[in-house]
Formats: sequence, structure tokens, C-alpha cells
Amino acid sequence: MNKPVVVREEALVAPVVVPDVAAPAAVAGPAYVVLAGISLSHFLNDTMQSLIASVYPILKDSYALDFAQIGMITLAFQFTASLLQPVIGYVTDRKAQPFSLAIGMGFTFVGLLLLSLAQQYPVILVAAALVGLGSAVFHPESARIARLASGGRYGFAQSVFQLGGSFGTSMGPLLAALIVVPFGQPSIAWFSSIAFLAIVILWRIGHWYKPQIATKKAPPPPAHPDAPSSLRVKVALVVLVALLFSKQLYVSSLSSYYIFYLIDKFAVSTQTAQFYLFIFLAANAAGAFFGGPLGDRFGRKYVIWFSILGALPFTLALPYAGLFASAVLTIFIGFIISSATSSIIVFAQELMPHRLGMISGVFFGFAFGIGGLGAAVLGKVADHAGIAFVYQVCALLPAIGLLAVFLPKMPKAAR
Repeated sequence: MNKPVVVREEALVAPVVVPDVAAPAAVAGPAYVVLAGISLSHFLNDTMQSLIASVYPILKDSYALDFAQIGMITLAFQFTASLLQPVIGYVTDRKAQPFSLAIGMGFTFVGLLLLSLAQQYPVILVAAALVGLGSAVFHPESARIARLASGGRYGFAQSVFQLGGSFGTSMGPLLAALIVVPFGQPSIAWFSSIAFLAIVILWRIGHWYKPQIATKKAPPPPAHPDAPSSLRVKVALVVLVALLFSKQLYVSSLSSYYIFYLIDKFAVSTQTAQFYLFIFLAANAAGAFFGGPLGDRFGRKYVIWFSILGALPFTLALPYAGLFASAVLTIFIGFIISSATSSIIVFAQELMPHRLGMISGVFFGFAFGIGGLGAAVLGKVADHAGIAFVYQVCALLPAIGLLAVFLPKMPKAAR
């Protein structure tokens, strides 16, 4: 993992550089060991984070919480991540911090222990906020490492990175059903061992990353002659944010309330509902992996079009489907809608390659923030109009994907 990676000059962003850029990145190829390590760390990180939503039924019953209070837990977790990720991305653009990932994972470690011991609602909120803080530190710098190790295959590298996170998210309900439900809230502390493993891996990646950091700030890469104008870049970033809004809010609605929807509509047990949630999140992970390489091959704009609008027929049908049909529909929804994630993030990175950390932080942070704010609002709606009404409203969210028509055509070298 200490072997330097040769990457193309236009992929470099301050302050990360490499000593020799004479050979093209495509020849060097991706640093697979580093990509595997950062993806595994993303898997462990998001596995622990997904436990929060997965234990909502336990917390709801134990502390007599309503849906609005459940939404506030999600907001506490995701607000810290949303607020701090762009700031951390901006700071690491100016001066990269190779061991910050391991330190950030320490916040997640403490948050899990606190959640396992919490006996009062405010303590639960603090624990959730600490886990969110760990996410805020982890994502911007790890996205930079994934791009640095890509060997020019940016969509592929981002998909490998996203696969770890999406698969980790899908494991939360399964682990909750198998461990937390039978053994109760204190069993959450067992997952602190996962945090310790992630800390070890990230510390090792930090040793690989440290030699890649220059002592002086590198100049911004020269603009491609066919690159979009400054105004078009700003418009494109707004559009990408809107597309991520439609995707993440829908995914957040299923992640936070799908269990309650299945229990309310089909009278299934909590464990059964968690398995159905796992099916959706596993499909979400698969889609996140395939979307990036397809974007590398056919263009990210086409993948974004397919991903956002392609899910619309299935989301419209979900509120009217039976139990088995709901499971089938969520497989299609999860796979299709998540394939946009890598393409949206890489598209934004290519629009502003000299602000890689900040852009990654803004987009990861926005995803968390919209999910948290949306979960809180949807909780209020569910309390007053019912959980089924929430899914009828959310079914229309993928239609926002029509805004993709305003995305500019990118130069082939940065497609």
C-alpha cells in the first residue's frame, strides 16, 4: 500500500500531487489494494451508521417515541454530517490530512457505545450526532483517495467506493434483525469492534496517502478548450444538487420508514420488515456499483437520465402493490435510482477538479442533510396523514430528473 500511484495531471487537485506524471493514468491502472481498502472502510462505516435507522422500532417501543421524534434522530445524525462535510472538504483541499479518517472513525466508535448505553432521548440524539460527525470526517477525504487511486477510471473507482458504502448500508437491517432485535439495545456496543477494525485499515491507508501529499499547493489544472463556461458550471452544479435531492430524499424515505410502512400495511413482524428493507438496500448497493463503469463507457449524463427517470414507473406503482410485489418493485427502484450516485459525484468533480474535497463534501453532505431534513418532515406528515400517504407523495420525486436536460456536454477527456 506504500507504492505511489501515477495519475494524470488533470486529475490532480491541490494539495495532492505525485512525483512523476509522465506516464498516463490509464497505463498505470487503478491501485486496487487502496481501492479495496477504502471501499471496505466505507462498508464498515456505513454498516455502523445504518444501525441507527434499523433500530428505530426498538427505540420507538422502548421510549414511546412518535414518528416526528424518530425523524429528529435521523436529523441529528445527518445534520452534523451535512454541516461539517463541506467545511472539512475545504480544509483538506488546502492541506490534506492523511490520518483524519482514522480519527473520524473514533467519533463513530464513541457514538455507538453511547447509543448502546443511552436511556434518555437527548442522549440518543447526542449519540446519533457523534456518528454523523464521524461520517463528516470520513467522506470528503476518502472520496479524494478513491479518485487518486483510480488510475484515470474515475467512475469505476467511485463505484467501488460507493459499493462499500451501499452494501454496508444494506447490512444494517440484516444485522439488526439477527443481533439487535434478539439481544436488545446493549448489543449495539458489539459493533464497536467493527469501528476498531476500520480505524486500523484507515491508519494503514493514511501511510499510503501521506507520500502523495505535496508541501506546496499545486496550481489549478488548465481548462479544457471545450469545457463549459463558468455560468454553465454553476447551473450544472445546481442541477446536480437537485437531482441528488430527488434521489436521496426518496431513498431516505424508504430507509427511515419502510419498516413501519410494511408493519402498518401488511402486519408483518419487525424482523420480517427488516429483511425486506435489506432487499431494497442490497439492490441499492448493486446499482451504485454498476453506475460508475457505465458512466465511464457511455457518458455520465446518459446514466443520470436513465437512473433518475427510469425509477419513476416503479416508484409510482409501489404504494398500490402487495407485499411480494413491493419487494420486487423495491429491487428495481434501488438498483436503478442508485446507479446515478457515482455519475453525479464524478460529474461534479469534473466540473471543479481544483476543489475536489469541497465538492465531495458538499455533495456527500447535501445528501446527508436532505435525507435528515426530509426524514424529519416526512415524520411529521406520517403522524398527521399516515405512512401510506408519505409513499404516495415520494413516488413523484424521481420526476425531478427532467432537470438533467440542463447538464452541459462535457469534453471527452473528462467524460
